[in-house]
Amino acid sequence: MSQVEERLGAMGLAVPPVAAPVAAYVPAVEHGGLVYTSGQLPFIEGALPETGKVGAEVPRDDAIEFAAFAGLNALAAIKSVIGDLDRVTRVVKVTVYVASAPDFTEQPLVANGVSEMLGLAFGDAGTHVRAAVGVAVLPLDSPVEVDLIVAYE
Repeated sequence: MSQVEERLGAMGLAVPPVAAPVAAYVPAVEHGGLVYTSGQLPFIEGALPETGKVGAEVPRDDAIEFAAFAGLNALAAIKSVIGDLDRVTRVVKVTVYVASAPDFTEQPLVANGVSEMLGLAFGDAGTHVRAAVGVAVLPLDSPVEVDLIVAYE
């Protein structure tokens, strides 16, 4: 088990198996020392824990947790390409999409769910640039979706 996965385990988290794509794409691609993930939903054991808009059907605090789960699914996609998460030298960029009720403006707080998890898992290498984007709807009516770009050696 990698040191990254041990740190996640200490937080009560685990990298799941790679989520099966829901359309015509692959979970992650490596190019030029970077791994780019497709958008990952917060599947837990193959199912979305909640659906709907954050700030309406889905409470903000649940969405924060779901962002972390989506991030774990992105880590699974990365691991499937490079084999060992300890090879990650830097989390470069995180994009978090939040299916938001019209008056919901706390997308950055939702995005903190994945950002904080990555910081704890990777230490200084987990600091990253980020976009937190409010959207009208996401695939399968998911409340959040996350994609990552990481550098590795």
